[in-house]
Amino acid sequence: MRSVAVGAALLAFCAAVGILALGTGDYPLSPAGVLRALFGGGTPATEYIVLDLRLPRVLTALAVGAALGASGAIFQSLTRNPLGSPDVIGFTAGASAGALIMIIVAGAGLASIAFGAVLGGALAAAAVYLLAYRRGTHGYRLVIIGVAVQALLTSLSTYLLVRANIFDAQRAALWIMGSLNARDWAHAAVAGGALALLMPVVLMLGRRALVLEMGDETARALGVSVERVRLALIATAVGLAAAGTACAGPIAFVALAAPQLARRLTRATGPNVVPAAAMGAALLLASDLLAQRALPTTQLPVGVVTACLGGAYLIWLLGWRPRAT
Repeated sequence: MRSVAVGAALLAFCAAVGILALGTGDYPLSPAGVLRALFGGGTPATEYIVLDLRLPRVLTALAVGAALGASGAIFQSLTRNPLGSPDVIGFTAGASAGALIMIIVAGAGLASIAFGAVLGGALAAAAVYLLAYRRGTHGYRLVIIGVAVQALLTSLSTYLLVRANIFDAQRAALWIMGSLNARDWAHAAVAGGALALLMPVVLMLGRRALVLEMGDETARALGVSVERVRLALIATAVGLAAAGTACAGPIAFVALAAPQLARRLTRATGPNVVPAAAMGAALLLASDLLAQRALPTTQLPVGVVTACLGGAYLIWLLGWRPRAT
């Protein structure tokens, strides 16, 4: 019941922040005006602003945040480590490198960028898994090897930016900071479609993921095919992280912070995938609203805001945990 209450509160928070975000911009609207436009009672001008210009950005933020939150919850459950998120252990870096190759080398559009991000994330995940495998995989090996793979992939992304021409480099640099500016219905459809396709798989594997948290030996004793379930969970989580990265760039720290915050609110055992997804959506949407209003003359990329908030959270997490033990 506590998890249900937390999930309902987060959804209500997302709805309230979404209405504020739909009314924010060069043409401000009141919450009542936003609601009238959403339900077809506004003027043609307000309906165009709300439905065509601002709503895709809000829906993209919600879907990308939920995908990153769910992905982070899966990886933290598999590694049994609060630092085991896709942006720490290299999978988001792989998705970023794949997308950058498509942007800089191929000059591709959204569909090809999404394909490159998914392929890059999958290759990074395969590399980390194979390097960490020693008669099974352990959480600490995944984290350590993932950090090393992330460093290599980050250097590859930097090399691509340095070798690109000025126009492609500028386009890629804007994307790599993580931004929701100029997002349209295509971005919302890609992120929402990935969420609708992969979340049911995560929910079906939820009980087995809970058993895996008890340790491989215990899971085998309870009849769980450990490596098969682990591979399925990794593939699903990589798909969620790659889809979010393809639509908004590498958004930092949402996948790291959302599962931990959700776990502290629900006080429930297990991956807590649904509360983590709701928390990720709330964090990214609120961060995007803050990015739009932080400076009076320009909009910050949302990745800058999440990096600041996530860095502060990480310092608190690492500083608080030793005193608690």
